[in-house]
Amino acid sequence: MAPRRLRRAAIASAVWPPTVSIVLLLVVWEASVRLGWVSERTLASPTQIVQSMADTWPDLLAATAVTTYETVLGFLIAVMSGILIGVGLYRFSLFNRALYPLLVAAQTIPLIAIAPLFMIWFGFEPTGKVVLVAVLAVFPIAVQTCRGLIAVPRFYEDVALTCGATPAWTLWHVKLRVAGRQVFGGIRISAAYVCGTAVTAEYLGARNGLGIWLQAAFNSFRTPPIFAAALVIILETGVLLALVSLCERLILGADGETPRHDRSRRAS
Repeated sequence: MAPRRLRRAAIASAVWPPTVSIVLLLVVWEASVRLGWVSERTLASPTQIVQSMADTWPDLLAATAVTTYETVLGFLIAVMSGILIGVGLYRFSLFNRALYPLLVAAQTIPLIAIAPLFMIWFGFEPTGKVVLVAVLAVFPIAVQTCRGLIAVPRFYEDVALTCGATPAWTLWHVKLRVAGRQVFGGIRISAAYVCGTAVTAEYLGARNGLGIWLQAAFNSFRTPPIFAAALVIILETGVLLALVSLCERLILGADGETPRHDRSRRAS
């Protein structure tokens, strides 16, 4: 019972502070607009935002679906290619010297500078946004994968090789597993901004999506739909980060070592 109580207390201490802060913020926000301290055209109240989402839900849902498709597909491509590139940067010094400057250059170019090129290459279809999201999200994953592999202590590799494992098997099944926390750190960094990247790319040119939704709301000077789209982006990013954390726990275990079912199998 004691561990369960401690777990509940830990959950409560983690949940209550942000919950209270959010509730207080919403109350002050709503009161400021209703009492006339802030103009409704400048800052829509929380109830107006919720009402706007309810009134435009079918259109907002359709726009969200397009952005979600671009975000998730681009992010998955970035994760797979980022891990592969990171392993290549670690394994081959020539590949590292040749590709690393290009990865850095891709991060220094502003999105607004390269988005028009993707519009010329791919048109207004979602494919261009998927590629753009993948290109801009791959850098943290590749770099953190490489850095994580470099930081793995030598004895992990020595033990695996002594037991008869091949260098390739040791790299993919031992060293990459030990570097997992750092790899997931890079994935989490990318997950934090892929949705915003997709929306910004849509804003610069697309047929549908939250970026087009924001553009239409801005052109008509309607603040509730703008805040509604921002809320959807925040929720979508939060869900993506939660899924990344869940995958990390399932793959690496809650304590950063071997998952429980693997430990119990070894003990038996």
